[in-house]
Amino acid sequence: HVQPVESGGGSVQAGGSLRLSCVAPETIYTDNCLAWFRQVPGKQREEVAGIATGRGSPFYGTTFYADFAKGRFTISKDNAKNTIYLQMNNLNAEDTAVYYCAAHWGACHHVEGGISEFDFGYWGQGTQVTVSS
Repeated sequence: HVQPVESGGGSVQAGGSLRLSCVAPETIYTDNCLAWFRQVPGKQREEVAGIATGRGSPFYGTTFYADFAKGRFTISKDNAKNTIYLQMNNLNAEDTAVYYCAAHWGACHHVEGGISEFDFGYWGQGTQVTVSS
């Protein structure tokens, strides 16, 4: 079963930081777009950040951030490890959620215009992030 695998979740106090990691099989990592989404029970899943991994595209490395993530979260990648990261700083209680890593269905070269969960077909199991105030 082809899917990304997340790690790095946990519990932290408000104002603290966490770094999430996501390793994806090469078949869904290379020349594609990967992203982080999050979901709170009873609420819709929402986008957090996305990044384009393809070296051959002029949009290589482009990123997208939801408004709440700008200035606090940073998405990055390590193509040698087929891994993306989400560095989360200055966390608050509203950031408590299950965070999911997802890979686009394919042929995705840029994300700066925004991302939608419906365009991502490969999902990890999720990792819990809990921020206590």
